[in-house]
Amino acid sequence: MEIQIKGGIVRRVRGGEDAPLNSLSIQARTVANFLSLACRRAGARIVHNSDADYTGIRFDTKVGPVVLEMPTGDDPYRIVHELIEPDEYGRTQIEMRRFPQIYKPQGIAFMTGEFLRSRGFLK
Repeated sequence: MEIQIKGGIVRRVRGGEDAPLNSLSIQARTVANFLSLACRRAGARIVHNSDADYTGIRFDTKVGPVVLEMPTGDDPYRIVHELIEPDEYGRTQIEMRRFPQIYKPQGIAFMTGEFLRSRGFLK
């Protein structure tokens, strides 16, 4: 399932009909196809967030939402823990890991799944 956030409004995007068709969304779908079963059970969804300016795969983990953001330009992939409320420093997200773009989609999916599993994010 895909979700689009634009202007603070969250709506479901039907695959093939309303889904954005750009390089980031294609890359997110490709990585999502190789995710492990544990990641899929964690509610993996592709998110197109125009407000925060990212496209990624969101996992609803037991400690809150975690997003694998797709890279733009030469930037790396990022795994970000989105906080429900700002912490004492005013942060709304915490970057936990970066992966360079040298890896194939299978490698990114594997490393993401292993990172989330080994850190206790997945059940």
